[in-house]
Amino acid sequence: MTARTADPPPPRRGRLLGQTVVVIGGSAGIGLETAREARTEGADVLLVGRDADRLATAAKEVGAQRTAAFDAHDLDAVAGFFSDLERPVDHVMVTAGNPYYASLWDTDFGEAGRALQDHPLLMAGVARYGAPHVRPGGTLLFMGGTGGRHPSIGIGVTSAMTAALPALAASLAVEVAPVRVNLIAAGFVNTPLSARLLGDGLEERLDELRRTMPTGRVVEPEDVAALAVHIMTNPALTGATFDIDGGQQLVAAPPP
Repeated sequence: MTARTADPPPPRRGRLLGQTVVVIGGSAGIGLETAREARTEGADVLLVGRDADRLATAAKEVGAQRTAAFDAHDLDAVAGFFSDLERPVDHVMVTAGNPYYASLWDTDFGEAGRALQDHPLLMAGVARYGAPHVRPGGTLLFMGGTGGRHPSIGIGVTSAMTAALPALAASLAVEVAPVRVNLIAAGFVNTPLSARLLGDGLEERLDELRRTMPTGRVVEPEDVAALAVHIMTNPALTGATFDIDGGQQLVAAPPP
């Protein structure tokens, strides 16, 4: 299940020196950048994803020593992964999973049902199977979103799913203490997933955000990664949801 890569480069800082960070969904985007930031802070990083070839490329890029390829929504595989770990880890970051966007009239109810279930069940599964393998005071860190706070056509299912995640994170934090559980709620982030979803409309969307966001810039994966590492290294944070959207939700949504 786990493959080793070449020896990683030495870290430049040390807030995670001697610690192990697992990134589930770590072959691209926010997960990959979090792995890179964790390595910079001295951590040994284990990347998890579905595609072994992409994982190998990502591991070489960031200096991750180990990889494991499986579908994170297969909770039996999640349980097997954690039970096979040779020693406890310090932090687990989960970015796996895709949003579901469709108007009511175009909704595929089978796909919508999976979208509503997959992310909360993944959080619960990682908490159940992963927390016993995380050192006390370590972190389970999950990704949610802020987009659903402005009602709009096409985001209803994803809005419902993301609205449930803060309550779930808080409850899990109580159940698995002293392991900490936190949630990052991101707005639009300029990732390969965003590019794939928007296609030819990506540049128009980026220009719109730069014009309207209070920060005057688009949130990048590196921004989210910096927040993730801060949460890992601050032992006082648990059961909380941290917004990162450049002020996007402060701007009135356009009419449908």
